[in-house]
Amino acid sequence: MSDPREPGEGNLRLHTASVDEAEAIAALINEAFRVEAFFIDGDRIQPAKVREMMARGAFLVAEDGAGPPVGCVYVEAKGESGYLGLLSVDPARQGGGLGRRLTAAAEDYCRAAGCTEIGIRVVNLRDVLPPFYRRLGYVEVGIEPFPADLPTKLPCHFLRMAKPL
Repeated sequence: MSDPREPGEGNLRLHTASVDEAEAIAALINEAFRVEAFFIDGDRIQPAKVREMMARGAFLVAEDGAGPPVGCVYVEAKGESGYLGLLSVDPARQGGGLGRRLTAAAEDYCRAAGCTEIGIRVVNLRDVLPPFYRRLGYVEVGIEPFPADLPTKLPCHFLRMAKPL
């Protein structure tokens, strides 16, 4: 029997989200980012912010059947530079390769848009994330402050990572 966390390749469908999916995307992101509760309170994103981001970029969504999305990633192309963020996988599905697949889809999206590099920001307190992205070819290129308007329980900052495409 296959691992229940492993998405069935025949059932998994990736697509670019439409605005009417903003509520489901926000719910997925907030569930996936609950692991950040040790340093930040509240939801990570609201549906209105998802819609705002869709005006600048796109959310690539993974669905497995008729239920809610099981994964998503935000992607934005700006000239030769791409950006991916809010990589989110349903906690019950984590560890099965869906995050890698969504990251590859984001990279393909940026490549198709003419980008020659892609970047991401990860919170320094999420110590499992830099090694995950390093395994995918990303390297640390700098740091930047965490938004001052988001109160945190612990001091933190973003690590910027990038990868040539």
